[in-house]
Amino acid sequence: MGVDPIPLSADTVRALSSVTTATLTTVLLKKGLRNVWMRGARPLKKGQPRLVGRAFTLRFVPAREDLATPASWGAPISTRAAIESMPEGCIAVVDAMGVTDAGIFGDILCARMRKRGVAALVSDGVIRDIDGVLETGLPVWCQGTAAPASVAGLTFVAWQQPIGCGGVAVFPNDVVVVDADGAVLIPYAMLDDVVQAALDQELLEGWIMKQVHDGMALPGLYPPNAENKARFEAWARSRS
Repeated sequence: MGVDPIPLSADTVRALSSVTTATLTTVLLKKGLRNVWMRGARPLKKGQPRLVGRAFTLRFVPAREDLATPASWGAPISTRAAIESMPEGCIAVVDAMGVTDAGIFGDILCARMRKRGVAALVSDGVIRDIDGVLETGLPVWCQGTAAPASVAGLTFVAWQQPIGCGGVAVFPNDVVVVDADGAVLIPYAMLDDVVQAALDQELLEGWIMKQVHDGMALPGLYPPNAENKARFEAWARSRS
C-alpha cells in the first residue's frame, strides 16, 4: 500500500546520529521550515538513544463502530499487515490524531517490529501494555500509555501515505531523527543540504561552547560576529 520504502545510506545515518534534534530545528528554521517538531512525541523511557531513519507512515482516523472492531485486526488493511511491510531501519511514524485514550500498539506488535529491525516507533498517540513494550527493547516516542485497544477510539486505514503527526506533515521516506528532545522531520528533498548544514552548525556550536567555558561573553559570540566567525573558521581549518 502506498509508496515503496527507500533505504537510507549508512553515511547519512552516521552523520545525523551526531546531530541533536535541537540543532536540526535551528538548521531547518534557517531554511524556512518552522513546523518540523512533532508535538506529543516524547521518549517513553529515559535514556533512549538518538536514532535516524526513513519515515514509514501509518494513519488512523476516528473510530467508526462498523469498522473499528477486534475482527479488523485480521483484515488485509490492518496494523498487522502494515508491520509486515516495514523495512529494516525505518522509523514507524503513526498519525493517531493525538488520541490519548486508546493505545495504538501493544507489546506483541512492538515485539514483531523489533524482530523486523524497525528502529523506532513515533506517534502523537499512546501505546498500551507498557511493561511488555519496554521489554521488547523497541524505542518509542509517544504521549504515554492507555489500557484500551486502538479500536476503542481509532480506525486504522492506511500505511505509506502522507500523514500528520503531532501537527507536522510527514510523507513516506522523509527522514526522522529522534532523541531526548523529541522527534524532528527532515523533508526528503532537502536531506543532503540539511545534513551538511547540521554538521557545520554542530561544529560551530561546539566551538562556541568551548569559548563559553573559557569565560567569553555571549554578545558577538552567539551568534558570532565577523571577528568571531573569522576565529572559528581559522580553528576549523586547523582541524582539517
